[in-house]
Amino acid sequence: MDTPSAGLSDLLHRQREAWRAHTPDRAQRMDDLARLAAAFKARLEDFARATSADFGHRPRVETLLADGVPVVHEIAHVRRHLERWMRARRVGTDATFLPARCGIIPKPLGVVGIISPWNYPVNLALVPLVDALAAGNHVLLKPSEHTPRTSALLAEMLADALPSERVAVVQGGADVAAAFAALPFDHLLFTGSTAVGAKVLAAAAPNLVPVTLELGGKSPAIVAPGCATARNVARIAAGKFLNAGQTCIAPDYVLLHAAERDAFVRHLREYVAVHYPSLRAGGDYASIVNDAQHARLLAGLDEARAAGARVVTLPDDAAGDHARRILAPAVVLDAPDSIALMREEIFGPVLPVVTYREFDEAIGYVNARPRPLSLYVFDDDRTRIARVLAACTAGSVAVNDCVFQFTQSRLPFGGVGPSGMGAYHGHAGFLAFSKQMPVFRQARWSATAWLRPPYGARVERLLRFLLR
Repeated sequence: MDTPSAGLSDLLHRQREAWRAHTPDRAQRMDDLARLAAAFKARLEDFARATSADFGHRPRVETLLADGVPVVHEIAHVRRHLERWMRARRVGTDATFLPARCGIIPKPLGVVGIISPWNYPVNLALVPLVDALAAGNHVLLKPSEHTPRTSALLAEMLADALPSERVAVVQGGADVAAAFAALPFDHLLFTGSTAVGAKVLAAAAPNLVPVTLELGGKSPAIVAPGCATARNVARIAAGKFLNAGQTCIAPDYVLLHAAERDAFVRHLREYVAVHYPSLRAGGDYASIVNDAQHARLLAGLDEARAAGARVVTLPDDAAGDHARRILAPAVVLDAPDSIALMREEIFGPVLPVVTYREFDEAIGYVNARPRPLSLYVFDDDRTRIARVLAACTAGSVAVNDCVFQFTQSRLPFGGVGPSGMGAYHGHAGFLAFSKQMPVFRQARWSATAWLRPPYGARVERLLRFLLR
């Protein structure tokens, strides 16, 4: 059931008043997370069915692996470390001000808003929710309207597991999302496209709401000379074709030596033939989520062909199944930079290949474009890997594999520039939804009394000492 936009302010007010009346302590946070874990595990198969229905078809295993496992692991990781994260800690005091003491106390912010997307509708809703609850906040969650069954199940599960004054789900379309983004939250996290992220940031600005943006962009995979092997191509393909490419950190395009292009395409064809022998509904390959996304991808391929690019569908020129929105994996060769597939995030099972002659050309190509959410480097030469890491900046990097950097609870996840701002996951998520409140404690005796007026020779001598 859609939430009326007019009632959002009241919902936020009730959550904030409840938070002020009783800020969650460690016991409550641990209990909330335990109940969330139990409720979620009990509904894992329900989520797999709901998500598949929303997509038209999505493999059950992909939902359990990509949506289920990260949530279960995040809850376990947070609960294991929460006591330590919550502790006040001492930090050093400038020697000039001794014997005063300095410390930092982690404080919850209040009410956090989360706007989650459709491509991983469970993972990208619940992982930030877990981090926000761990930090001691109350949460309003706005899941995507493009996966309505999954969103409804999220609302049902959270209503059963946690009281609405601590966690509530807001449902509705773009108008509700726009009103939600304009609320005076204590923090707002949005996951989605760069274009919509800019609108969310603008909506939050009048209330000076701090924002974490997890956006997308074109994440490159640099394949070093001699490294277009069957193993590396399989790892690229696995990351690209998971969820039929509808993954914000999927490799968006590949940079490889011109002499290895044919070998790369051959290995890619072999991988698809083995792992997706039949592109049929109900198999191990996901549908494109809706007609609009499917039409966008088809239009991109048509534009590429019209611009002179060679589009190779795999395996063996498979046609897919347009009625069920199953788009066959495709590799795009010799595409001009002007077409949409080379300018915009693809978000589908289409992989352009860009060739270079010298390795530094690949680094220059990446650096000439907006900083990506993820960067993938396939190489066995440590010196060359270090060169890429020194030259390029990305939201995250994986060396000799794809996607798995997202699953590491000890690594912060977040973009840079057009691919996002801020980060979460594990301790980074706890910090993102906390205020690290600095505290200065003055001692009974303090030399700062000597710095009070009237100023004279003594203060001048102190200044000379302090400015050494």
